[in-house]
Order: sequence, then C-alpha cells, then structure tokens
Amino acid sequence: MNAPQPRPSGLATSRAHSARVYDYILGGKDHYPPDVEAGDAMCRHWPALPVHMLENRRFMHRAARHLAEDHGIRQFLDVGTGLPTSPNLHEVVQEVAPESHVVYVDNDPIVLAHARALLRSAPEGATAYVDADMHDPDAILGSPEFRELIDLDRPVGLLVIGILHFILPPDDRRLIQRLLDPLPSGSYLAMTIGTADFAPEEVNRVAQEYRQQGMPMELRDLATATSFFDGMDLLEPGVTQVHEWRPGPEQEGIEGRDIAMYGAVARKR
Repeated sequence: MNAPQPRPSGLATSRAHSARVYDYILGGKDHYPPDVEAGDAMCRHWPALPVHMLENRRFMHRAARHLAEDHGIRQFLDVGTGLPTSPNLHEVVQEVAPESHVVYVDNDPIVLAHARALLRSAPEGATAYVDADMHDPDAILGSPEFRELIDLDRPVGLLVIGILHFILPPDDRRLIQRLLDPLPSGSYLAMTIGTADFAPEEVNRVAQEYRQQGMPMELRDLATATSFFDGMDLLEPGVTQVHEWRPGPEQEGIEGRDIAMYGAVARKR
C-alpha cells in the first residue's frame, strides 16, 4: 500500500482536536495554538494529566505485547490511532512476530498526513491506514485495507484506546458491538475507558474543558466500564486502572489519583 498523502484542505486548525491535544501534552510537535491553549487549560485543572495520558499509552503497549506473545494474535485493528509516536502498535507486535498485520484507523487529517510512520512495517508483515470515523464502523470494516490485511477466519486483536470517552451513549455500545460482530471467536478486545472515580473534581473539570472546546466527553464508573465487556471472558486482572493492568517497573510509584482511565482485555467467545 502506498503511503497516504497529506490533505491540507481538511485541516481544522482553528479549534482544538483531541489527538493534537494529546500530542501536545505528551511533548509532541504536531499541534496548533488552539491545541496548546486547550492542553494548558486542562493541565491547570489537573496537573496529573500528562502522567495519565502516558499510562494510557503504556497500557496499549503491554496489552498488545501480551496478545502477541501469550495468545498468538497476529492481526490487529487499532481504532482511534492518534498521532504516530514510537513505539507504535506495529512496532510492539512485530518485535514479537514480524509477520503481524496491523490496520490503523483515525479520522484526523493531521494523523493522515503523518501516517507514513504507521506504514513502516517489518518486511514479513504489513500495515495499513484507514481514514475513517469510529461513528461509521461499516466504512472501517468495508475498507479495502481492512479486507486485504485482516483474515476473518483467524482471531483479531481489536484495540480501542483512549477514545471511548468521546463516544456518547447510546452510540458507544452499538459501535463497539458492530466492530466486534464480524470478528471470529478467540478474538480480543483491548479497551481503555475514561473515569472520574479517583479524582472527581479535577477530572470533571478537564471533561468540562473538553466540552467547551467542542469535544463532548462521557466518563464512566467501574460498573459501567465493566459492562462493556459483558458476554466476553476478561483476562486477569480484569478491569483495573490502566497502570495496574499487568504492571511493569515503569508503573512503580504511580498514584491512583493520577490515573483516570480503566483498562481491560477480554476474549470473544
């Protein structure tokens, strides 16, 4: 697949975008003044926000590696990819199994413009980028890239990381189920879900800042977060704050109040 070309006419740089705010707060360079303004305001509300965002990404790394190493998953669908930041998903799983296939999905033209970094696959494997919105799962599942790289006779790892809190009810459950439906038994869902359970005042102020910037946000408590995995088999340790899911040395000393994201991995029956 050829690398996608930038699409400057689609760039909405006059307002903040969640992927670019994320990039700014984590020290990236692909953002604009509205993203800086929004990110600074959010960090004033909750100074732990950079720690929280970093741990969300580290969860993705651990979950993907676990699926590749311990469950033999060799094809992945990453919905809501965000701006490329190494190590990206394909770098993690292809380190375990170079033949792995990864399909990335996002709808931000900035991500599209930088998607070349997402297409530097190991020669034994393959990656592709789909310019699509999670609100239109049929566009994802029907894309040539998905059909070419994903074999629906074999298990798939579906990753929905750091995006569900931007999907409001009742669309949230419908969209997740639509993405899961065509995947065969033995596939896995790895997902992170925003919550205000641990620092409610600060995190709700951040959520309000997102809303004021035109990015509606829905936070979930533990029971609601857990219910997204109903009918699936949760892997140990179940639904936890992301830094507590199979933690490594990097997670030592992290305070629970600094993490506003649940994470889990579950197997489709």
